[in-house]
Order: sequence, then structure tokens, then C-alpha cells
Amino acid sequence: MTQDSALLQSPEAILHEGPNEALRDGSNSRKVFIKTYGCQMNVYDSTRMSDALARDGYEPTEVMEEADLVLLNTCHIREKAAEKVYSALGRLREMKKKRAADGREMMIGVAGCVAQAEGEEILRRAPAVDVVIGPQTYHRLPEALRQAKLGRRVVDTEYAIEDKFEHLPIAESQKIRARGVTAFLTVQEGCDKFCTFCVVPYTRGSEVSRPVSQIVEEAEKLVEGGVREITLLGQNVNAWHGAGPGGEAWSLGDLLYRLAEIPGLARLRYTTSHPRDMDDRLINAHRDLRTLMPYLHLPVQSGSDRILKAMNRRHTAAEYLTLIERIRAVRPDIALSGDFITGFPGETDEDFEDTLRLVEEVRYAQAFSFKYSTRPGTPGAELKDQVPEEIKAERLERLQALLLKQQQEFAESCIGKEIDLLLEKPGRMPGQLIGRSPWLQSVNVDAKASQIGDIIKVRITGTGTNSLFAERAEAAV
Repeated sequence: MTQDSALLQSPEAILHEGPNEALRDGSNSRKVFIKTYGCQMNVYDSTRMSDALARDGYEPTEVMEEADLVLLNTCHIREKAAEKVYSALGRLREMKKKRAADGREMMIGVAGCVAQAEGEEILRRAPAVDVVIGPQTYHRLPEALRQAKLGRRVVDTEYAIEDKFEHLPIAESQKIRARGVTAFLTVQEGCDKFCTFCVVPYTRGSEVSRPVSQIVEEAEKLVEGGVREITLLGQNVNAWHGAGPGGEAWSLGDLLYRLAEIPGLARLRYTTSHPRDMDDRLINAHRDLRTLMPYLHLPVQSGSDRILKAMNRRHTAAEYLTLIERIRAVRPDIALSGDFITGFPGETDEDFEDTLRLVEEVRYAQAFSFKYSTRPGTPGAELKDQVPEEIKAERLERLQALLLKQQQEFAESCIGKEIDLLLEKPGRMPGQLIGRSPWLQSVNVDAKASQIGDIIKVRITGTGTNSLFAERAEAAV
């Protein structure tokens, strides 16, 4: 699976293009190429689709041109997302024609949020597409492909009544091991908050929480396959309220305490959260669980109460700041990350200055910021007082300069610290590995490839543009 765009952490944000997770099952010669756009949840969904397709004999490939099936798992968060998908489909159409001329079949599928939003329109505008399948129905992808092979172009974007996760296979340990020592695990989907700028409720639907037993089973399977760190995912992950063993409703805090009991699971994270759903149980988990990493992505979007109300965020700037104080009181070393939008309709200079003041007070270790852009079908698209593009851009530049300064200051504050580092993958230089700090920073250190998956003690020695450098603590002078 390849991933599109720039590396970010929020499900409202975008991931970088990375290497395909080549998982070989050897069942036959059919190959699938999955291109993943968007957030961590789409990455997780692509992995589960790959596992489901493996049952039908599809083997992942990194080379699109050799694929018998090309699947675009799409995201609707970015501006003009649908047009970018249609552009990609135009290129795939030509590739499909070329393969057909050579007597080789190529099927094309569109999955994810653009598929959900566009539906039949994709088949109309892109005749080369065989299957359109939404994020709630991708467990039915193998059957849709079978129907397409019979000559029926399939659109399946209805919200599934059945639990898709019950119908999706969990990969065998060998495949899990090939993917690496960290993994995503979706526990919650959809959102009921209806922020006026956000399309998620319309493409992912209302909030749905997976039951505890299902999550624990998948987590245990991941750990058996060598995973040391699991990140729980949800569009509004801290609104998770799954059924416990006796049918009672659990909170995300309850779930974290349970997952921390799994032998061999060294680290837990979760993203993305809403300030309204940070309850006492979850805050206390940050105090009690050493397995839970001291990093929290907690979007605020604006520091202006007037704009927060227009966004339907359901909290004030003061309430957000009070929440930050409560979290830091129980976990002083926590690193905070956030999301910001500049130029929301009606935003004045004073509103923007309120945002800068909030950023100054919180001091973020990481943050993601964007100019407001309309999303068709959202209330924000109908608002008057749209901010001119040049003002949005100027405000974004100022905000990003402040956020970058804070990020650099946080990185520099780590120099000299001894930390536990989870070694994840080879680095660019021979004899170098890359790991993640407890605060989600990329850290370069000299180590052997055989140590991938180990957690070692290192001392931070320097900072780079987007990473840290370290040496083994016992070797440090």
C-alpha cells in the first residue's frame, strides 16, 4: 500500500507517501495495488482490505502496472479531493486499455470517503471503474469484485447493518510481523459532533464503537505477531463507549487499562480526541499507565470563542485551557499536539490573535494547521463572510511560524535526556535504526537490525529538521 501526501498525525490530517507493505501469501499470481490517501484510519482500512483480498488469492504488489486489481482508498478531507481521484482514474483508464490490448485484465476499485460521497457519479465520470465501495462496506469488497467479474459494475455505499469487523479476517502472525513493530487498531468510527467545517459525519456516519472483546482479540493477535506499540484510532476516539464483557458500556479509559494488561504490549497511544470527551477515567489513565505514552493530540481549531461557536466545537478556549491544566497536573511530561484552522468564515484579526494567545499559553510539541476551505454539504460552506484567500494565507504563515518555533523548542529541550526508545526500522545510514520517542518523535541511533522491536535506553544528543539524534545511554560520556 502506498500513502499519499505529507506526514501528519490527525485523522483530520494527511499521511506521507510510504513504502508498500508487501505481504506475500503465495496463493496464486493475482496481484493487488492499494493506494491509500488520507488519515491513519484509511491506512488501517487498507491493511484490512488487503487481508480480506488475500483470502481470494490477491497478493500485494508495489508496482501498479503489474496489478490485476488497483484499489484507490480515498479521503475527502483535502480540498478538491474528488477531482484528484478522478485525475488518477483518468491515468488508470489508459493503463487498463494498454493491459487489455496485451490480453491482460485490470480491475479498478474506488473505496473510502470519496467513494461514499460520490457513489454512482464515479461510475458515470470514470467508465473504467468496476467497483465503488464505501468505508462502512469494504468487508463486502471480495463479493463486489466477484460481481464485477460477471460484468456488473458495483456501487456499495450503504451504511452496513452488520458489523464489518466481524467479517474481516485478522492477519496471520507472519504477515503482522512483516508490517513492523507498531500497528494501528481502529476502535471507533464516525462522529456525532458535526463541526461545521467537517465532512466526516457525512462520509463516515454516526459514532460506532467496537466491543471490548473484539478489540482485545485483535490487539492480542497483533502482539503475538511481534507488535510492541498499538495506536487506537477513531474519528473521535475518546468518545468510544464499547460493550464490556458483561454488556456494560466501557469508556476509552477503561479500555486502555484493559489493553495495558496484555503481556508483551509495551506501548499504547490513541488519536484523534475531542476536548468534550476527555473524562476523568481517561485523564487518570495518563497518570496510572506507564504503557500509555505521554503524547496527546487534542485539536482545538481556534482560540476565539466566537469562532469556536461558529464551528460548533461545543467548548470555549478557557475550557480547553483548563482541560490542558488538568492533564498536565497528572502527567507533567506530556507532549501536546493540536489542529488549527485559519480563516474560518467571519474570523477577524482579533479572533486570530486569540488563537495565537492560546498557542502561546499551551506550548505545543507538534501541531497541524490549515487554511479553511469549504467542503460541499457542510454547514460551513453556506456561511457568509468568507475570508479572502490572501488573509487566510498570511494568518497561516504567522501561525505556522509560531508552532514551528514551539516544536523546535520542545525538541531542543529533549537534548541530554535519557529516554526509552522503541526501535522500529532501518535508518538511511548503514548501522543506523530509527525509533520513536515516548513523545512520538523520530529518533536516529546506531544499532543493529536484529534489535528492531527492542526498547533501549538512549540519550538525546541533537536535533534535525524533523527528527532527533541519540546514542546508547551506557555509551554516552
